[in-house]
This record gives sequence, structure tokens and C-alpha cells, in this order.
Amino acid sequence: MAVVDRVWGALTSMIKLEDKVVWQSEAIKSQQSKIENLTERVIRLEAQLELLTSAGMVKRLARN
Repeated sequence: MAVVDRVWGALTSMIKLEDKVVWQSEAIKSQQSKIENLTERVIRLEAQLELLTSAGMVKRLARN
């Protein structure tokens, strides 16, 4: 019976580990999606900042 208990324990541990791996995989996919969304937002903000700073320089040059 001790061998059966060990085998059963090992199998249940493997199943629990597999569940944890699946959960972690889903969490990583979610985090990756959030990171990509934030990256897109930063790119848009950088583009807006560049446009605004270049427009400001054009106005300054036009005044002088």
C-alpha cells in the first residue's frame, strides 16, 4: 500500500503542478496583452509629443 500511496501522491502532485502551469500561462498571456496595449499607447503619446514640439518650434521660428 505504501507504494500505491506514493504513486498516487506523485500523480496528484503532477496534476496540481499542471494546473499551476496552465494558470501561469494564462496569466502571462494576459500580462503580455496589457504590455502590448501600453506600448501602443506610449507610441501614440510619443508621436503626439513630437508633433506638438515641432509645431511649437515652427511657431517660434515664424515669430522671429
